[in-house]
Amino acid sequence: MYASVSATGYVTASPLQSALEGAVPVWITAGALVSVLVLSWLFGGAARMMLRGRARLNTTTSMVVAILGTAVGFILAGIIDPTLHVWSGVSVALGVVSAVSAVAVYGLVAARFQHTERASVAELLAAGESDRVEFKSTARINMRSGEKDPRMELIIVKTVSAFLNADGGTLLIGVDDAGTPLGLDADFATLKVPDADRFELWLRDLFTTALGQNAAAAIGVAVETVRAAGGPAPVCRVTCSPSPRPVYLRTGKSTPPEFWLRTGNSTRQLSVDQAAEYIMHRWPLGIGSAAAAQVRAAVRFSTDR
Repeated sequence: MYASVSATGYVTASPLQSALEGAVPVWITAGALVSVLVLSWLFGGAARMMLRGRARLNTTTSMVVAILGTAVGFILAGIIDPTLHVWSGVSVALGVVSAVSAVAVYGLVAARFQHTERASVAELLAAGESDRVEFKSTARINMRSGEKDPRMELIIVKTVSAFLNADGGTLLIGVDDAGTPLGLDADFATLKVPDADRFELWLRDLFTTALGQNAAAAIGVAVETVRAAGGPAPVCRVTCSPSPRPVYLRTGKSTPPEFWLRTGNSTRQLSVDQAAEYIMHRWPLGIGSAAAAQVRAAVRFSTDR
């Protein structure tokens, strides 16, 4: 089956045996597969850094696109010169260029389709509350008592953290539940300098204290003037983009962190097991992190035994 005897009496190898003998060794194939995964992970990571703020590109997608791009590069190398080997300089160069180009093109297309026009405050008020929009009458004043109430501040940071942990959203402060602008005069009066700039500064400090500096840096805060029945009224617009990592709310130094999530038109707190399950599915570990976690678990298991 694999060999035949020639007319001269010598044993000659069949075409199948010759092909098997000339095949690439298994260890080289294994190393090539690992190299492709590592390179695609590096290309995908670089692309995500370049596209930060313009498109959402997860690790798995970027790796798959990079691998497909590399395959296209190798095909082009074969078309140019059929005698080229996979690890030749031309093949590698075309593979790298094609992989980077594929991820870049995909990122640009994703950025184009993921881009949404920013609605004006007036349009948000007319549309009403939804899973992406929430109205709050005040950030500091209890509307029933007319006094400053820390619970109002807590409601604000809960809503913002819930938006960050979901698909993002917009919080409008100085608007009642019906979408009627009330203004921020009551909140301004609680500040030493009652103006929009000082209010924005106070609100950013609140987010930094409660949610952490990284989360606070990604939150947009702006005071805009809208038309109201009694004349122009200032309304604070808080813009929340989906967070690339879990955001925890810390209400105090001695209290455990809380995980809040926007579900429909409501904001709710998840229990520990619910939060762990949600985080695992929304922010899955990358290849490096997953491998490191498996190694740590194996080491702990062997140590315990």
